[in-house]
Amino acid sequence: MKTLNKNIGRLMVLALAIMLSSSVSAQKYAYIDSDYILKNVPEYQDAQNQLDEFSEKWQKEIEAKFLEIDNLYKKYQADVVLLPADMKKKREEEIINMEKEVKTYQQEKFGQEGELFKKRQELIKPIQDKIYNTLEEIATAKNYAFVFDKANGASIMYANPKFDISDDVLDELGYSFNTQRNQ
Repeated sequence: MKTLNKNIGRLMVLALAIMLSSSVSAQKYAYIDSDYILKNVPEYQDAQNQLDEFSEKWQKEIEAKFLEIDNLYKKYQADVVLLPADMKKKREEEIINMEKEVKTYQQEKFGQEGELFKKRQELIKPIQDKIYNTLEEIATAKNYAFVFDKANGASIMYANPKFDISDDVLDELGYSFNTQRNQ
């Protein structure tokens, strides 16, 4: 009786394994190229241009302030031999304080939680969410188990173009395909 129960148990495990392996092989996969999609979304290009403008403006301001500090330091070095100790200390502190202010400003603009990060969240995230929601709708409708992104190439060594649904995403979003594919 024990042998019969063991055999039935083994058969059930084997049957379960066969069912699972057949359901796994029946799953559908697809991939997208997010770079290609984003190049074809005009709102993304506009948002990226705005971010670039903010970044360039702030970078120029920071560079100008560092140039001003550099000029003050050079003037200080030229005058240092003639300055009394209290004036040396005062000028050194002025230069150090200005440098701290510029670094603080730089952090406010480009830091992890800086204005550029916040602007990126404000301008880019809604576009990314829209693309993701569209991708999710397509994946659900076409019963894809996984959709990979080949844009960074790190996880996909080869991708058959017939499984690329990037154009489906753009089509569903209502955009035309303005850029060429990098295949």
